[in-house]
Amino acid sequence: MGDMKKTKADTLSSFLNNDNVVGHVFAAPFIFGFVCFSFIPICMSLYYAFTDYSLGSKMAVFVGLENFFKLFKDEVFLKSINKTLQYVFIAVPFKLTFALLVAFLLTRKSKMVTFYRSLYYVPSLVGGSVAVALVWKQLFARKGLFNSVLVNMGFEKINWFGSEALAIYPLILMAVWQFGSSMIIFAAGLKEIPTTYYEASEIDGANGFQRFFKITLPCLSPIILYNLIMQTISAFMTFTQAFVITGGGPNNATMLYALNVYNQAFKYNNMGYACAMSWVMLVVMSLITLVIFRTSKFWVFSESEG
Repeated sequence: MGDMKKTKADTLSSFLNNDNVVGHVFAAPFIFGFVCFSFIPICMSLYYAFTDYSLGSKMAVFVGLENFFKLFKDEVFLKSINKTLQYVFIAVPFKLTFALLVAFLLTRKSKMVTFYRSLYYVPSLVGGSVAVALVWKQLFARKGLFNSVLVNMGFEKINWFGSEALAIYPLILMAVWQFGSSMIIFAAGLKEIPTTYYEASEIDGANGFQRFFKITLPCLSPIILYNLIMQTISAFMTFTQAFVITGGGPNNATMLYALNVYNQAFKYNNMGYACAMSWVMLVVMSLITLVIFRTSKFWVFSESEG
């Protein structure tokens, strides 16, 4: 009897000391969270995309592809795609350009460089909050700071949020202002470029612009690719700024896609239609990401290839 207990204890001890078991125990919270809060909702949204379903209703009525056909007859949907693409294609390049410029400046030798990096990173930490969006709304109001500056310079006031043509630009400028995360990644990439490249270029007589475009940008191109993909995906999911600052107006001029999905799901209670919209955006984002990856071989530098 004692030998049997000893054998069971040894078996249990060896089981607990198994590295795989320890790994599974530590991974269990993430796996549980992923399955419950990501995988299952994704599967449910795919199902509801083919149904006529509203929150609170007992059952969903299967309608096939009807929701997807309705999308391309919906003027608000088409306008939201157009405005979202405009937002992404303007905000992301400017944001990355500004982040790279600041990162390049902050990698220069300075005693205060750590403080400056932290200071420039702050907008990315608080930029998505409702409070900052409200402040940004006041800055571009009729009596806000930007119009006060324009008046002092002799220009007329601009009705930023009352103009269909201009309303999107304060949102774009706010996105560019939140460049901190990309800047930190660029700064880390700049530190990894071997100094021997610059020393050799100086011997060859290269000036600063030549070193930047012939050495810095090619060596930093994998980091640029990463930031480009991450910021593009993030821009497609922009919601808070449009919801708080403009509400999608005027006349849906700032109706970004995520805001349109939210309105359909929770304002108009068309959950099935909103799920279909979400899957269409997933396809659009996947195609744009695929294009970026496919074209990266023409501009991303790899030391193993070059």
